[in-house]
Amino acid sequence: MSVKIYHNPRCSKSRQTLQLLQEKGIEPEVVKYLETPPTEEELREIIRMLGLSSARDLMRKKEKEYKELGLDDPAKTEDELIRAMVEHPRLIERPIVISDDRAALGRPPEQVIDIL
Repeated sequence: MSVKIYHNPRCSKSRQTLQLLQEKGIEPEVVKYLETPPTEEELREIIRMLGLSSARDLMRKKEKEYKELGLDDPAKTEDELIRAMVEHPRLIERPIVISDDRAALGRPPEQVIDIL
């Protein structure tokens, strides 16, 4: 089983999720997504694996970039939303755990256990 976590070490939920994985004996590939954001293609795949209906569902709507970029505009396309997340990775909800072909948001951290 291959496990990857899109991680922000400054986020308590992200740290808790990583710790939970490690307590289960899993040493995931840790991607510090603020330093190495996912590509547009990777985000599309993550959105699909999470079963989300829109890229907007993976966005942190309280981040200042969300308002500044007008991402609350319903006319924004999926391409525009995904591009915004690549260019401004702070907009991506965290943490995201991927296990083989399944994904889960670690909110709450225990939610990732279902995909392991």
